Amino acid sequence: MDLKTLKTFQMIVKYGSFIRAADAMNYVQSTVTMQIQKLESELGVQLIERGKKIRLTEAGRLFYDQSLQIVKNMEQLQTNLSDLQLGERGNIRLGVTEPTASYRLPGILERFLSQFPKIRISLDFANTPTLSERLLKGDVDLALCSAPDLGSDLYFEPLFKEEFVVLMPENHPLAQKAVITPDDIRGHRLLITSETCPYRRKLEMVLQESGNVPIDTMEIGSMTALKYYVESGLGIALVPEIVLKPVPTGTTIRAMSGSLIYMTFGILSKPSEYPLKLASSKLYQFLKQELLEQSPNGLIR
Repeated sequence: MDLKTLKTFQMIVKYGSFIRAADAMNYVQSTVTMQIQKLESELGVQLIERGKKIRLTEAGRLFYDQSLQIVKNMEQLQTNLSDLQLGERGNIRLGVTEPTASYRLPGILERFLSQFPKIRISLDFANTPTLSERLLKGDVDLALCSAPDLGSDLYFEPLFKEEFVVLMPENHPLAQKAVITPDDIRGHRLLITSETCPYRRKLEMVLQESGNVPIDTMEIGSMTALKYYVESGLGIALVPEIVLKPVPTGTTIRAMSGSLIYMTFGILSKPSEYPLKLASSKLYQFLKQELLEQSPNGLIR
């Protein structure tokens, strides 16, 4: 019993005739007759009473009613499998770090899913080291994050630079300066992210350039929460410029001098010997195009 035979049986019921069913399906009548004979033989029951006017047996009526849903489900399955092979359907697990998770990704995903409505995406928010581990384990398919540690077995395609500025209360002593240097921070409380955060490690590299003099710090677990703690007057913070649109009330921003006042951001995936699923490949290219168009700095080479 196959889908073609089920459809033949349903066409006979619809037209009430073997001949008309054969014409509708572009078959010769003998083909239709053989299909139904084979179907009845497989089922071990008679489905159709032949005569001047055909009639369904009790078994035929039962089989017809239930075959309607079977055909519908099988046709839907064929469509779904075709969509999967074309990359039009699938499940994607996307890892992402802040601030892109909150400030860039929502709009990008809205546009992607309007173009590919049959693709389902689940998001995993974490820092770059954690997302790297989850990629290697197969827990996520792609990740939007900063560059992984040197020696990583993963492939990283850099796309843009995440620019940083110093955020401080409007009445802070450093607000009198147009540009802040690492040395200026000493003597003022600096709000920082968690120890495993790549943004914090980059900040520590910047500060080390001017010496290892201790700095008064307060650890805040969330990158996106930093601005609210600055707004409350708890200290100053080096934060991605994108999270400051608009700048929180009662605060102001200043540029910071020195090198490395940015984070390289891009797409992290497994090496080329592990090809992406078709749906994941479509998302990869879409993310790449969108992020490059949004970035004033363009692609990093």
